[in-house]
Amino acid sequence: MDAQTQTAIRSDEISLKEILQLLLARKWWVISFTLLLTVSATVAAYVLPKEYRASVVISAVANAPENSKMGGLSSVVSEFSGLASLAGINVGTDTRKAESIAVLQSEALTESYIRDNDLLPILYAKRWDARAKRWRVAKPEQTPTLWKANQLFKRDIRTVTTDTKTGLVTLTITWKDAQQAAAWANGLVKLANDYLRQKTIDESERNIAYLKEQAAKTDVVGIRQAVYALMENEIDQEMLARGSEEYALKVLDPAFAPERPYSPQPMIWMLAGLFAGVLLSFIAAFVRIAWER
Repeated sequence: MDAQTQTAIRSDEISLKEILQLLLARKWWVISFTLLLTVSATVAAYVLPKEYRASVVISAVANAPENSKMGGLSSVVSEFSGLASLAGINVGTDTRKAESIAVLQSEALTESYIRDNDLLPILYAKRWDARAKRWRVAKPEQTPTLWKANQLFKRDIRTVTTDTKTGLVTLTITWKDAQQAAAWANGLVKLANDYLRQKTIDESERNIAYLKEQAAKTDVVGIRQAVYALMENEIDQEMLARGSEEYALKVLDPAFAPERPYSPQPMIWMLAGLFAGVLLSFIAAFVRIAWER
């Protein structure tokens, strides 16, 4: 590369010094522009609808009385594990934790909560005519449904996260009303507990009835011992479900209505506006110099 080419390349390069000189020459324009963006962002933070976040921290309960109640009969029961499988009984393992988390964020549970608490008019308040008690929609397909509300919940309102170290689960509701956000978070956990409690009670009653039939069909002592051990386990499980409101999900920290919004935050928006003003000024100066060359 010859000296003439190198000189031409250096002449096309834009230095930081040139940009700063241009900005200083137009400092009042830069200050006005940056101030405008900063004020606009701050005003927008106060004008835009507020969003609040309410979180409930829970622990998925194992609930496995068979692990402590079977005792010396565990070896006997293991020999007849096929019988337990036919009855739908889980011996020696407990999958309730994974099941509880899955139920907590299931579509069926969410739709049930939305329907039972009549949340459609709240979730779609702009489309709801409270006086006429009907939807303000031009087309039938625009009418809010439980499925649409469920998708809205899943996408924008409810999040469920699990801490990989502690195993604790956090359910968070993001909504424009702080009281409603806290009520929904606690309500979803309670509904999941109620559902899982009733599911366990129904399963235990069905399993006990099945085991009674099997015990009446045999005179073999070993089989009867295994059946009665399984039956005792199911009775314990049913008693545990009936006697505990927090059967599957133990609430460690319930959700409370936050006093401050999660978003938008005026201070952060103000700093973002300030940063955007300075950055755009640098970009404008760079483009101006490049264009003149």
